[in-house]
This record gives sequence, structure tokens and C-alpha cells, in this order.
Amino acid sequence: MERVEQHACAGGRQEVWKHRSDVLNCEMKFGIFLPEVATRGEPCPVLYWLSGLTCTEQNFITKAGAQAHAAKHGVIVVAPDTSPRGDEVADDPAYDLGQGAGFYVNATQAPWSAHYRMQDYVAHELPELVERHFAANGQRGIMGHSMGGHGALITALRHPGRYASVSAFSPIVAPSQVPWGAKALTAYLGEDRQSWTAWDTVELIKQASESLPLLVDQGGADEFLSTQLRPELLEQACQTTGHPLTLRRQPGYDHSYYFIATFLADHFAHHAQALGR
Repeated sequence: MERVEQHACAGGRQEVWKHRSDVLNCEMKFGIFLPEVATRGEPCPVLYWLSGLTCTEQNFITKAGAQAHAAKHGVIVVAPDTSPRGDEVADDPAYDLGQGAGFYVNATQAPWSAHYRMQDYVAHELPELVERHFAANGQRGIMGHSMGGHGALITALRHPGRYASVSAFSPIVAPSQVPWGAKALTAYLGEDRQSWTAWDTVELIKQASESLPLLVDQGGADEFLSTQLRPELLEQACQTTGHPLTLRRQPGYDHSYYFIATFLADHFAHHAQALGR
């Protein structure tokens, strides 16, 4: 690994590291905030943030103001990139497919399958790397926004017992039923819609073996609300199965980082409680 950025922040350090990913077969970057206690070697829980379409590891660490919340609760925050990158990695001219749009799935279709195994990266390879090189105590939470909200929810649901907490801002909750998801899942997984259910939060809720409480914030003025996000589908699935869900509709808020920054403290408190902080 190589550290490519380091900044004093909120009493701790905001860093960016790059490394060769065996899972993705390319070089990757991730941001990591180390609160002051972690810089002294005290083991801390790790909260993973998954960003949305077009983002890199930079968006969350520069726009959300997360470091002050992480310092308050004594948690490490890790923000990976949203897809594999590089000249050798398959791409698409559109913003919602290819580089910057990994959708946190394991692709099975060429040419994507050569690199696009983001689920294995965020759920296994990256945590193993973080827990080997930093003062992490093995406890994990996960959250994200939009495509990353989808990623956080499916990752927690697909790995019962691996995460103590999960939350999301404006998540794509039913990718098999909306244009963004249908386009990506067709490309990455193929035409068999049955295979898509393993990557769809609404479908995973129906068979969840763990009742991990979900916290979801959704802006009422989000331009993607009715076409791409459709939180009512998650609400219906949780009501049907009895899965614990706190869905907060926030009037007047859009899809931006202004929305995320406004309610991020509540999400940190949600995770900190579950992580014993």
C-alpha cells in the first residue's frame, strides 16, 4: 500500500491510500479517517461509506463533514472508490455504467467480469486490508448514498453477522424495478432476472435471516425519487416481513451532499450506538 494523501483533521488524520486489488485486478484508492484515538493505536470500529454514481473516494471525505462526527464517536471511516479504474478496465460512455458505476455487484458477464467484483472488494478484500494495517477492532458498520445506499443495504443483508449496523441516504432499494438498476444488472449479470434478486434489497428483505435495523433518509424534493429510488417498495417489504425499518422522509431536501451533511450526525449516532461507541 502507498499513502498518497494525509491531512490533519478534527484532531485526527484524513488519509488516502492506493493499493493493488487482487479481487478487481487493478489499482484502487480509498479514503480513511483515523480519529485521534486510532492514531495512538487504540482499536476502533470501522464505518464504511459507499458513494453513488460518478463518485470516487474523494466526494464523501471532502463534502460531507464526516470527520467531526467520526472524531466525536471514536470510529474509523473508510470510503472506497465506486468501481475499478484504469485503461485496462471496461467502461461505457454513459455515467450510469462502467467506471464510476460499479453498483457493488460481482459481474458475471464479459467484458465486466474481468474487473467488476465490487461486492467481494467492499465486503471482504477492503476490510481485511483495513483490519490488517490500521487500528481496527473488527466491528463494522456500513452506510452509503444512492447507488452506494443500495450497496450498503445489499452488503449488510448478504452477509448476516458481519455488520453491526447499516444505514442509507436515498438508496436505490429495488434496482430490478427501476431504469438505473435494470441497465446495470443487465450489463453486469445478464438477461436472467432471477439472478438479479441476489442484488436487490427489496428481494433480499423477503429472505433475510437477520433483523438488522435499517435507517434510511430520503429527501422529499429528490429529482430521482419516483423514478429511480422508490422507497415505498422497501417500506412495503419491511412491513410485510416485519423487518425493522426507520424511513425518514425529509421535506424539501434533494439528492445532494447538502442533504447528506444535514442528517449525517443522526446516522453516525445510529452506528455508534450499535458499535458500542
